Amino acid sequence: MADMRLADLAAKAGHRLVTPLLGYPGAKLTNSSLKQNEFNPVLHCESLTRLVERFRPDVVFLMMDLSLEAGALGLPVRFPLFESPTVEEHPVASVDDLEPFRVLDPLDDVRIRGFVRTMELMAERIDIPKGGYVVGPFTLAGLLMGASELAMATVTDPELVHAVVRFSAGVCRRYALALADAGADIIAVLEPTATFLSPRSFTSFCGDYVKEILDGMKPIMALHICGNTTHLIREMCATGAEGLSLDSPVNLATVAPIVDPGVVLVGNIDPVGVMVQQTPEGVEQEVRRLLDSMAPYPNFILSTGCDLPYETPLENIDAFMKEGRR
Repeated sequence: MADMRLADLAAKAGHRLVTPLLGYPGAKLTNSSLKQNEFNPVLHCESLTRLVERFRPDVVFLMMDLSLEAGALGLPVRFPLFESPTVEEHPVASVDDLEPFRVLDPLDDVRIRGFVRTMELMAERIDIPKGGYVVGPFTLAGLLMGASELAMATVTDPELVHAVVRFSAGVCRRYALALADAGADIIAVLEPTATFLSPRSFTSFCGDYVKEILDGMKPIMALHICGNTTHLIREMCATGAEGLSLDSPVNLATVAPIVDPGVVLVGNIDPVGVMVQQTPEGVEQEVRRLLDSMAPYPNFILSTGCDLPYETPLENIDAFMKEGRR
Protein backbone atom coordinates (compact mmCIF):
# COMPACT_ATOMS: atom_id res chain seq x y z
CA MET A 1 0.00 0.00 0.00
CA ALA A 2 3.01 2.28 -0.06
CA ASP A 3 2.09 5.74 -1.38
CA MET A 4 -1.34 4.56 -2.57
CA ARG A 5 -4.16 7.01 -2.03
CA LEU A 6 -7.49 5.85 -0.66
CA ALA A 7 -9.26 6.78 -3.89
CA ASP A 8 -6.81 4.59 -5.83
CA LEU A 9 -7.32 1.73 -3.39
CA ALA A 10 -11.08 1.96 -3.87
CA ALA A 11 -10.83 2.24 -7.66
CA LYS A 12 -8.31 -0.56 -8.19
CA ALA A 13 -9.95 -3.14 -5.94
CA GLY A 14 -12.19 -4.39 -8.74
CA HIS A 15 -15.19 -4.38 -6.42
CA ARG A 16 -16.87 -2.09 -3.93
CA LEU A 17 -14.75 -2.09 -0.76
CA VAL A 18 -16.67 -3.29 2.29
CA THR A 19 -15.30 -2.45 5.70
CA PRO A 20 -17.68 -2.12 8.65
CA LEU A 21 -16.01 -0.42 11.61
CA LEU A 22 -15.43 -3.58 13.56
CA GLY A 23 -13.52 -3.96 16.79
CA TYR A 24 -15.70 -4.47 19.83
CA PRO A 25 -17.62 -7.50 18.43
CA GLY A 26 -14.26 -9.25 18.14
CA ALA A 27 -14.24 -9.65 21.92
CA LYS A 28 -17.16 -12.07 21.51
CA LEU A 29 -15.03 -14.27 19.29
CA THR A 30 -12.34 -14.56 21.97
CA ASN A 31 -14.84 -14.82 24.87
CA SER A 32 -13.28 -11.75 26.45
CA SER A 33 -14.38 -8.37 27.77
CA LEU A 34 -13.59 -5.04 26.16
CA LYS A 35 -11.63 -4.10 29.28
CA GLN A 36 -9.39 -7.13 28.86
CA ASN A 37 -8.67 -6.16 25.25
CA GLU A 38 -7.89 -2.58 26.31
CA PHE A 39 -4.93 -3.75 28.39
CA ASN A 40 -3.72 -6.85 26.53
CA PRO A 41 -2.16 -6.33 23.08
CA VAL A 42 -1.96 -10.06 22.32
CA LEU A 43 -5.65 -10.55 23.12
CA HIS A 44 -6.59 -7.34 21.26
CA CYS A 45 -4.81 -8.57 18.13
CA GLU A 46 -6.34 -12.02 18.47
CA SER A 47 -9.85 -10.53 18.68
CA LEU A 48 -9.22 -8.54 15.49
CA THR A 49 -7.66 -11.54 13.76
CA ARG A 50 -10.77 -13.60 14.52
CA LEU A 51 -12.91 -10.81 13.04
CA VAL A 52 -10.87 -10.87 9.84
CA GLU A 53 -11.12 -14.67 9.62
CA ARG A 54 -14.88 -14.63 10.22
CA PHE A 55 -16.00 -11.69 8.10
CA ARG A 56 -13.12 -10.92 5.66
CA PRO A 57 -13.56 -7.12 5.55
CA ASP A 58 -11.32 -5.12 3.24
CA VAL A 59 -9.82 -3.14 6.15
CA VAL A 60 -9.69 -3.84 9.89
CA PHE A 61 -9.24 -1.19 12.57
CA LEU A 62 -8.11 -1.24 16.17
CA MET A 63 -10.88 -1.06 18.76
CA MET A 64 -12.05 2.55 18.99
CA ASP A 65 -11.13 4.32 22.24
CA LEU A 66 -11.72 8.05 22.59
CA SER A 67 -10.19 8.08 26.09
CA LEU A 68 -6.77 6.81 25.10
CA GLU A 69 -4.85 10.07 24.69
CA ALA A 70 -6.63 11.73 27.63
CA GLY A 71 -5.70 8.78 29.82
CA ALA A 72 -2.10 9.08 28.65
CA LEU A 73 -2.13 12.63 30.03
CA GLY A 74 -3.24 11.34 33.41
CA LEU A 75 -6.96 12.08 33.28
CA PRO A 76 -8.98 9.50 35.24
CA VAL A 77 -10.73 6.98 32.99
CA ARG A 78 -13.52 4.53 33.85
CA PHE A 79 -13.28 1.10 32.21
CA PRO A 80 -16.58 -0.80 32.04
CA LEU A 81 -16.27 -4.46 31.10
CA PHE A 82 -18.36 -4.28 27.93
CA GLU A 83 -18.66 -0.57 27.06
CA SER A 84 -16.35 2.17 25.82
CA PRO A 85 -14.03 3.74 28.42
CA THR A 86 -15.02 7.24 29.55
CA VAL A 87 -13.01 10.18 30.89
CA GLU A 88 -14.22 11.13 34.36
CA GLU A 89 -12.66 14.58 35.00
CA HIS A 90 -11.85 17.65 32.87
CA PRO A 91 -9.20 19.66 34.73
CA VAL A 92 -8.26 22.45 32.30
CA ALA A 93 -9.92 25.83 32.84
CA SER A 94 -7.04 28.16 31.96
CA VAL A 95 -3.85 28.16 29.90
CA ASP A 96 -1.84 27.72 33.09
CA ASP A 97 -3.65 24.45 33.74
CA LEU A 98 -1.92 22.99 30.68
CA GLU A 99 1.56 23.29 32.20
CA PRO A 100 1.59 19.98 34.13
CA PHE A 101 0.65 18.14 30.93
CA ARG A 102 3.42 19.66 28.78
CA VAL A 103 6.12 17.58 30.49
CA LEU A 104 4.34 14.29 29.70
CA ASP A 105 5.16 12.08 26.73
CA PRO A 106 1.99 10.21 25.69
CA LEU A 107 4.15 7.36 24.37
CA ASP A 108 5.25 6.62 27.95
CA ASP A 109 1.69 5.58 28.81
CA VAL A 110 1.11 1.85 29.17
CA ARG A 111 -2.15 1.83 27.23
CA ILE A 112 -0.75 3.91 24.37
CA ARG A 113 2.19 1.51 24.21
CA GLY A 114 -0.28 -1.38 24.28
CA PHE A 115 -2.21 -0.07 21.28
CA VAL A 116 1.03 0.57 19.39
CA ARG A 117 2.09 -3.00 20.19
CA THR A 118 -1.29 -4.27 18.98
CA MET A 119 -0.67 -2.54 15.64
CA GLU A 120 2.77 -4.16 15.43
CA LEU A 121 1.20 -7.58 15.98
CA MET A 122 -1.49 -6.84 13.40
CA ALA A 123 1.20 -5.94 10.88
CA GLU A 124 2.77 -9.35 11.48
CA ARG A 125 -0.40 -11.45 11.45
CA ILE A 126 -3.09 -9.79 9.34
CA ASP A 127 -2.90 -9.71 5.55
CA ILE A 128 -5.39 -6.90 4.80
CA PRO A 129 -4.92 -3.14 5.30
CA LYS A 130 -4.77 -2.26 8.98
CA GLY A 131 -6.21 0.90 10.49
CA GLY A 132 -5.75 2.82 13.71
CA TYR A 133 -7.57 5.70 15.36
CA VAL A 134 -6.34 8.88 17.01
CA VAL A 135 -8.64 11.27 18.81
CA GLY A 136 -8.84 14.67 17.11
CA PRO A 137 -7.36 17.79 18.71
CA PHE A 138 -10.71 19.52 19.25
CA THR A 139 -12.20 16.42 20.85
CA LEU A 140 -9.15 15.95 23.09
CA ALA A 141 -9.51 19.61 24.07
CA GLY A 142 -13.12 18.81 25.02
CA LEU A 143 -11.93 15.97 27.23
CA LEU A 144 -9.40 18.27 28.90
CA MET A 145 -11.87 21.13 29.42
CA GLY A 146 -15.30 19.48 29.29
CA ALA A 147 -17.33 19.58 26.10
CA SER A 148 -19.82 22.19 27.32
CA GLU A 149 -17.07 24.42 28.66
CA LEU A 150 -15.18 24.10 25.39
CA ALA A 151 -18.26 25.05 23.40
CA MET A 152 -18.84 28.17 25.48
CA ALA A 153 -15.18 29.12 25.36
CA THR A 154 -15.21 29.21 21.54
CA VAL A 155 -17.28 32.37 22.04
CA THR A 156 -16.10 33.73 25.40
CA ASP A 157 -12.40 32.81 25.37
CA PRO A 158 -11.21 31.74 21.90
CA GLU A 159 -7.55 32.22 22.84
CA LEU A 160 -7.90 29.54 25.53
CA VAL A 161 -9.53 27.18 23.03
CA HIS A 162 -6.72 27.70 20.52
CA ALA A 163 -4.12 27.07 23.22
CA VAL A 164 -5.72 23.82 24.35
CA VAL A 165 -6.40 22.57 20.81
CA ARG A 166 -2.86 23.45 19.73
CA PHE A 167 -1.45 21.47 22.65
CA SER A 168 -3.81 18.58 21.90
CA ALA A 169 -2.74 18.49 18.25
CA GLY A 170 0.84 17.82 19.33
CA VAL A 171 -0.29 14.88 21.47
CA CYS A 172 -2.43 13.47 18.66
CA ARG A 173 0.28 13.73 16.03
CA ARG A 174 2.87 12.05 18.27
CA TYR A 175 0.58 9.04 18.74
CA ALA A 176 -0.33 9.00 15.03
CA LEU A 177 3.35 8.86 14.09
CA ALA A 178 3.85 5.95 16.48
CA LEU A 179 0.96 4.05 14.86
CA ALA A 180 2.45 4.76 11.44
CA ASP A 181 5.83 3.42 12.54
CA ALA A 182 4.09 0.32 13.94
CA GLY A 183 2.61 -0.53 10.54
CA ALA A 184 -0.73 1.26 10.25
CA ASP A 185 -1.86 1.56 6.63
CA ILE A 186 -4.74 3.91 7.48
CA ILE A 187 -5.29 6.28 10.40
CA ALA A 188 -8.66 7.89 11.12
CA VAL A 189 -8.79 11.10 13.17
CA LEU A 190 -11.88 11.05 15.41
CA GLU A 191 -13.54 14.44 15.99
CA PRO A 192 -17.03 13.76 17.43
CA THR A 193 -17.02 16.94 19.54
CA ALA A 194 -16.68 19.08 16.41
CA THR A 195 -20.16 18.24 15.15
CA PHE A 196 -21.76 21.31 16.78
CA LEU A 197 -19.37 23.82 15.19
CA SER A 198 -20.36 26.16 12.37
CA PRO A 199 -18.31 25.88 9.17
CA ARG A 200 -16.25 28.97 10.03
CA SER A 201 -15.65 27.86 13.62
CA PHE A 202 -14.78 24.35 12.45
CA THR A 203 -12.03 25.68 10.19
CA SER A 204 -10.61 27.92 12.90
CA PHE A 205 -10.85 25.70 15.98
CA CYS A 206 -10.60 22.23 14.44
CA GLY A 207 -9.89 21.89 10.73
CA ASP A 208 -6.65 23.86 10.68
CA TYR A 209 -5.25 21.71 13.50
CA VAL A 210 -6.42 18.46 11.92
CA LYS A 211 -4.59 19.56 8.77
CA GLU A 212 -1.38 19.86 10.80
CA ILE A 213 -1.79 16.28 12.04
CA LEU A 214 -2.46 14.93 8.55
CA ASP A 215 0.33 16.84 6.84
CA GLY A 216 3.16 14.60 5.65
CA MET A 217 1.82 11.40 7.21
CA LYS A 218 2.72 8.21 5.33
CA PRO A 219 -0.47 6.21 6.06
CA ILE A 220 -3.75 7.05 4.34
CA MET A 221 -5.41 9.65 6.58
CA ALA A 222 -9.18 9.85 7.12
CA LEU A 223 -11.45 12.04 9.23
CA HIS A 224 -14.45 10.74 11.19
CA ILE A 225 -17.07 12.93 12.85
CA CYS A 226 -20.20 11.54 14.50
CA GLY A 227 -23.66 13.02 14.00
CA ASN A 228 -25.01 15.11 11.15
CA THR A 229 -22.04 16.83 9.53
CA THR A 230 -23.77 17.80 6.27
CA HIS A 231 -23.00 21.45 6.98
CA LEU A 232 -19.28 20.69 7.42
CA ILE A 233 -18.51 18.55 4.37
CA ARG A 234 -16.57 21.20 2.44
CA GLU A 235 -14.58 22.15 5.54
CA MET A 236 -13.82 18.50 6.29
CA CYS A 237 -12.51 18.08 2.74
CA ALA A 238 -10.30 21.15 3.21
CA THR A 239 -8.33 19.37 5.96
CA GLY A 240 -6.67 17.23 3.32
CA ALA A 241 -8.21 13.99 4.57
CA GLU A 242 -8.31 11.31 1.87
CA GLY A 243 -11.45 9.79 3.35
CA LEU A 244 -14.46 11.18 5.19
CA SER A 245 -16.09 8.66 7.52
CA LEU A 246 -19.63 9.97 7.97
CA ASP A 247 -22.31 8.95 10.44
CA SER A 248 -25.77 7.63 9.58
CA PRO A 249 -27.62 11.01 9.84
CA VAL A 250 -25.75 12.19 6.71
CA ASN A 251 -27.39 11.44 3.35
CA LEU A 252 -24.34 10.30 1.39
CA ALA A 253 -26.00 10.59 -2.00
CA THR A 254 -26.80 14.23 -1.21
CA VAL A 255 -23.27 15.22 -0.22
CA ALA A 256 -21.41 13.08 -2.78
CA PRO A 257 -21.79 15.61 -5.64
CA ILE A 258 -20.00 18.33 -3.65
CA VAL A 259 -17.06 16.09 -2.69
CA ASP A 260 -13.98 15.97 -4.90
CA PRO A 261 -13.64 12.55 -6.58
CA GLY A 262 -10.24 12.23 -4.95
CA VAL A 263 -11.86 12.18 -1.52
CA VAL A 264 -13.54 8.92 -0.53
CA LEU A 265 -16.83 8.81 1.38
CA VAL A 266 -16.95 6.03 3.97
CA GLY A 267 -20.17 4.92 5.62
CA ASN A 268 -22.76 4.94 6.80
CA ILE A 269 -25.16 2.21 7.96
CA ASP A 270 -26.59 3.03 11.40
CA PRO A 271 -24.50 1.05 13.93
CA VAL A 272 -27.32 0.84 16.48
CA GLY A 273 -30.66 1.35 14.74
CA VAL A 274 -29.74 -1.08 11.97
CA MET A 275 -26.77 -3.20 12.99
CA VAL A 276 -27.87 -3.87 16.57
CA GLN A 277 -31.65 -3.63 16.40
CA GLN A 278 -32.59 -4.93 12.95
CA THR A 279 -32.88 -8.52 11.74
CA PRO A 280 -30.32 -9.82 9.23
CA GLU A 281 -32.93 -9.28 6.51
CA GLY A 282 -33.35 -5.69 7.63
CA VAL A 283 -29.59 -5.17 7.53
CA GLU A 284 -29.46 -6.52 3.98
CA GLN A 285 -32.23 -4.16 2.88
CA GLU A 286 -30.50 -1.10 4.35
CA VAL A 287 -27.16 -2.08 2.81
CA ARG A 288 -28.77 -2.59 -0.61
CA ARG A 289 -30.57 0.75 -0.37
CA LEU A 290 -27.30 2.55 0.41
CA LEU A 291 -25.36 0.74 -2.32
CA ASP A 292 -28.03 1.57 -4.88
CA SER A 293 -28.03 5.25 -3.92
CA MET A 294 -24.21 5.43 -4.15
CA ALA A 295 -23.85 3.37 -7.33
CA PRO A 296 -22.85 6.44 -9.45
CA TYR A 297 -19.90 7.25 -7.16
CA PRO A 298 -16.68 5.23 -7.34
CA ASN A 299 -15.25 7.24 -4.43
CA PHE A 300 -17.36 5.36 -1.87
CA ILE A 301 -16.55 2.59 0.61
CA LEU A 302 -19.39 0.72 2.28
CA SER A 303 -19.07 0.92 6.04
CA THR A 304 -20.98 1.67 9.21
CA GLY A 305 -21.63 5.16 10.53
CA CYS A 306 -19.45 4.52 13.57
CA ASP A 307 -17.79 1.69 15.50
CA LEU A 308 -20.10 -1.27 16.08
CA PRO A 309 -21.14 -1.87 19.70
CA TYR A 310 -20.10 -5.05 21.48
CA GLU A 311 -23.68 -6.33 21.48
CA THR A 312 -23.99 -6.23 17.67
CA PRO A 313 -25.35 -9.64 16.58
CA LEU A 314 -22.68 -11.47 14.60
CA GLU A 315 -25.30 -12.68 12.13
CA ASN A 316 -26.05 -9.02 11.32
CA ILE A 317 -22.40 -8.47 10.44
CA ASP A 318 -22.61 -11.59 8.26
CA ALA A 319 -25.62 -10.06 6.51
CA PHE A 320 -23.80 -6.74 6.06
CA MET A 321 -20.84 -8.47 4.41
CA LYS A 322 -22.99 -10.79 2.32
CA GLU A 323 -25.05 -7.98 0.82
CA GLY A 324 -22.03 -5.72 0.47
CA ARG A 325 -20.22 -8.42 -1.53
CA ARG A 326 -23.17 -9.31 -3.77
